Amino acid sequence: ISSSQDIFEGYTLFTPQIGIGGGATTYLMDNDYTTIQSWEHSNGAASMPYLIPGNEPGFENTLLIYPYRVDNPTMESGGVGGAVQCLSWEGELIWEYVLSNNDYQHHHDVEPLPNGNVLLIAWEKKTETEAYAMGREEIDNPLNQMWSEAIIEIQPDGNGGAEVVWEWHLWDHLVQDSCPVCPNYALISDHPELFNINNGDVGTPSGPGGANADWIHFNAINYHEEWNQIVLSSRYQSEIFVIDHSTTTEEAAGHTGGSYGKGGDFLYRWGNPQNYDRGNESNRILGDQHSINWIPDGYPGENNFILFNNYHSGSGPWGESAVLEFIPPVDSNGNYSIEEGEPFGPVNYIWSYDENIFTAMQGGSFRQPNGNTLIT
Repeated sequence: ISSSQDIFEGYTLFTPQIGIGGGATTYLMDNDYTTIQSWEHSNGAASMPYLIPGNEPGFENTLLIYPYRVDNPTMESGGVGGAVQCLSWEGELIWEYVLSNNDYQHHHDVEPLPNGNVLLIAWEKKTETEAYAMGREEIDNPLNQMWSEAIIEIQPDGNGGAEVVWEWHLWDHLVQDSCPVCPNYALISDHPELFNINNGDVGTPSGPGGANADWIHFNAINYHEEWNQIVLSSRYQSEIFVIDHSTTTEEAAGHTGGSYGKGGDFLYRWGNPQNYDRGNESNRILGDQHSINWIPDGYPGENNFILFNNYHSGSGPWGESAVLEFIPPVDSNGNYSIEEGEPFGPVNYIWSYDENIFTAMQGGSFRQPNGNTLIT
């Protein structure tokens, strides 16, 4: 969407979701709706596909990264996946990695890295006992399970598979103020770098839309190469988070180390400051958002964030959605600032598009090199 009538001349890559079961087709299409290439899949998509360069130059050596839904996921909620494939231009399988076991279940988005590795979002199963031991308050709904989140980085092994080379776990970065004898007991507002384990609903479903084990529901992941940072979107907490990718796995489990000296703690968060007791509902801007990404270097708005805010306002029977662009308080080296006792800024976004668009689920926004914005 742009004030200019000039259409950016490029290709659009997408996989329509046609249902829970069955296969799918990924399309690469130009602006005249001509299909440049397509890939047939026996399993439906978990989220967006990506194109990455192959080992040889040339369009025909481009590879497709395809996250998909496995036949029998071990944990099941919206956006469930379980595996990622790398396919050749002609659809041949180059490598494949499955993450669907008793402890972890891949879901939603993946992020190819410049070095050929891929980041995966995964639910991490925690028991009722583990949750209460970390200070989760007892609630009306039986807890049974509580799915935390993890980020798993895999590296192709050259033999048709991949291996884990780095990981980050939200469970290592919690805070709570209800159980003095449990870990991480502290004043919530003193620790914006940690997540309050007592935020949000979790428990046995009480009906349509009721609480379930899917507590955080990350739905998007993006990478900033220069700053070596990862940004994540949590639909159920209406907030986005930035973490350091320069850490070792050991540092990512702690609170020190890495380029920014904070281990795996949040470097930045935005959209719902009541989550860390530095605001209230009136300060919440995000609602069930998707598709957080940095605007790439050299594009208009470079290093700003852009996202699709699903529930942007309450007008009408369903409200409306909006695309938002905002400028984080960050310097040229990727260091974020925050005032004592105040939430992370900014207090508002700098640009939005909300002209009669709405979707309760999914949705995306992507800045183009000429300043236009592609919205799904």
